[in-house]
Amino acid sequence: MNSNTGLYHRFQQEGWQRAAAAYDAFWKDLTRPFALDLVRAAGVTRGTRLLDLACGPGYAAEAAYERGAIPLGVDFSPEMIRMAKLRLPLIRFCEGDARALEFQEHSFDAVIMNFGLPHVSDPGAVLREARRVLKPGGIFGFTVWAGPESNPGSGMVHDAVRAYADLDVPLPSGPDYFIFGSAEECGNELAEAGFKADSLVFQSKTRLWEVPSPSFLFEAELHAGVRTSAVLRAQRPEVLLAIQKEIERSVLAYRSGPGYAIPFTAHVIAVKGV
Repeated sequence: MNSNTGLYHRFQQEGWQRAAAAYDAFWKDLTRPFALDLVRAAGVTRGTRLLDLACGPGYAAEAAYERGAIPLGVDFSPEMIRMAKLRLPLIRFCEGDARALEFQEHSFDAVIMNFGLPHVSDPGAVLREARRVLKPGGIFGFTVWAGPESNPGSGMVHDAVRAYADLDVPLPSGPDYFIFGSAEECGNELAEAGFKADSLVFQSKTRLWEVPSPSFLFEAELHAGVRTSAVLRAQRPEVLLAIQKEIERSVLAYRSGPGYAIPFTAHVIAVKGV
């Protein structure tokens, strides 16, 4: 592991330790519905032995369990694992590193990862490990956010930060936040990791995230994440306020009843192992 990879791994791990409770409070109503799309794409049914990587509070493992699967959730954050066990005592969860899994080859019928790839220091290693622990013909499924040009929710944050923030913030380098944003990129990376690229299913899905106030999205990014949160927390107070006001202005366009319904688009991807 090179020094940059190690720094990014520690940055993400320590960040999710701090943000775990806030993540569940802010983001669950957005990321849980995509977890349902993910388990369907991975062909999860009754009896499926499933590995949920970067499981967080256990949303995808929970969705699989409700379909009769036998899930095991793994996360590098002890606090996320503690929360998952507290929420879902009937499901197995354990600490682990998705880049170097402590499971034998061909242990699982399916492996899934819900929005975890941008938060790992070596996505290629995660792909190779997912393929290794899959049974022959098993399915690896994962979700990633669409880029800001086709994702209104992410776009309003991206645009506000670009417009006002000082981006010269000393953060460890990591993968592109909008990693694997096209079927071609996914196919190339998955083929290199040993998957059957010709089996790739790449779907873009948009869901409405209902939030109670114009400030909710900004507060979520500030308190319940890692990379964007670090950029925001490094800003001068007047700059942070300008970013907040710009995001709130954008959210106002999505008024729906007593709250706001913000569209978020994600790519739901599935591929077969060898």
